[in-house]
Amino acid sequence: MPDPFPPPPEPTPAEAIAAIDEELKFFDDDLDRFQVIIDWGRALPPFPPEWQQDEKLVQGCQARVWLQPHWQNGRLWLAADSDAPIVKGLAAILLRVYGGRSAAEIAATDPGFLKDFGLLGSLSMNRGNGVAAMARRIQALARASAPAA
Repeated sequence: MPDPFPPPPEPTPAEAIAAIDEELKFFDDDLDRFQVIIDWGRALPPFPPEWQQDEKLVQGCQARVWLQPHWQNGRLWLAADSDAPIVKGLAAILLRVYGGRSAAEIAATDPGFLKDFGLLGSLSMNRGNGVAAMARRIQALARASAPAA
């Protein structure tokens, strides 16, 4: 089975945000952008079924979203899954920005970048609230679970 914790292709959260923004700007149409986001979600490594437990559900999401954290070498690795394709794609964006990063990097990366992508206005209010809930959950995991330095 492949590793369920995808490594981020960019070395920093800022570079990941810039790369995602550039990729999304390529498309003029929201439907095309959302299709790419759905494709990103489909490209995530398989999420082990035994992790689909209620305690791993992100509260505040209309869709069911599971988030599995794993600390290794001072970095928070993240795996995610959702029963909604667009939400899984949005989770893929968050994993690309926050996954494999230190607690300090996660804390320093405000989830406001999601608004900058221009996606939240195209989502239903519930979906927008859900992606914000995922970002808050990741930030909370980094604060609460960071290993001692």
